[in-house]
Amino acid sequence: MKELKLMKGNEAIAEGAIRCGADGYFGYPITPQSEVLEHLMAEKPYERTGMVVLQAESETASINMVYGGASVGKRVMTSSSSPGVSLMQEGISYIAGAELPALVVNVVRGGPGLGTIQPSQADYFQTTKGGGHGDYRLITLAPASVQEMYDFVELGFELAFKYRNPAMILSDGVIGQVMEKVEVTDYKPRWTDEYIIKNHPWAATGKHGRKDHIIITSLELDSLKQEQVNIRIQKKYKECEANEVRYEALYCDDAEYLIVAYGSSARISQKAIELARAKGIKVGLLRPITLWPFPSKIIHEIGLKTKGILSVEMNAGQMIEDVKLAVECKVPVEHFGRFGGIIPSPSEVLNAIETKLIK
Repeated sequence: MKELKLMKGNEAIAEGAIRCGADGYFGYPITPQSEVLEHLMAEKPYERTGMVVLQAESETASINMVYGGASVGKRVMTSSSSPGVSLMQEGISYIAGAELPALVVNVVRGGPGLGTIQPSQADYFQTTKGGGHGDYRLITLAPASVQEMYDFVELGFELAFKYRNPAMILSDGVIGQVMEKVEVTDYKPRWTDEYIIKNHPWAATGKHGRKDHIIITSLELDSLKQEQVNIRIQKKYKECEANEVRYEALYCDDAEYLIVAYGSSARISQKAIELARAKGIKVGLLRPITLWPFPSKIIHEIGLKTKGILSVEMNAGQMIEDVKLAVECKVPVEHFGRFGGIIPSPSEVLNAIETKLIK
């Protein structure tokens, strides 16, 4: 049975983890995502589902605890905000290299450095281009509502296990702190050991009659073997790009101009589009839901029919590079953004359309 709850985006992340049957959360408090850990502690899910919740001594410890939990086939996760996620990059690369499923949540704040506790989208490069070392990718989901914060926890785990790769929910301080109604589902059971042994034979769950040893590692000193590892991983990423692109298109059928925006910027842009259409300016919105794999094909198809594209981001211009690549620079692409935790207004976005695209 479903029920409605009023909660913050951060609380929805925590509630989603409990109700989807997650096995463990290992994290460290940092604004503006501390409510994830606080809600988990308050709900005491161990008493209800057996889910382990542990405040680690640091972000580095958190991601390595996730590495350990993932290696035995458990659904484990962590969450942090920008500087904390930077500290996790080595561990995330190790998890990707070991081909393990895990979920990481980043509620982005302004930088660089310690910056501010206010919202930002300046971690796009870090997340979608591989913030750690090596040729790896993060399956990246960008929620634009508290409901999606809740829904994307289960979806993130589903994709992580399907491709044996870490997944990221890339949110920001707006979505993390805003309160909205959320439709939550019944509690789902955690996987049994028998289920893991049967369905995830790669997991290090003990011998159980198996002839071969299960070794979890991202280390391979033989270059030829390491090349084969990379070839296998890149093939997996191609499959993900072919099958897992998600997006939302609004007002695009007759659009003469297109906004590409994700997360809270997409919400702001949607109102800007209403203001623009009231003035007779036909603007559409393409909201990437997966930032990787990026919806390049649909942006190409829609974008080439328009007179210009505006990439709206709370940063200095990061996603705009992927938008330009998607349309092969055949259409003018401009950027509008605010920095340092400043949230743009719909009227500012409308002004950017008029001054940067229409001129």
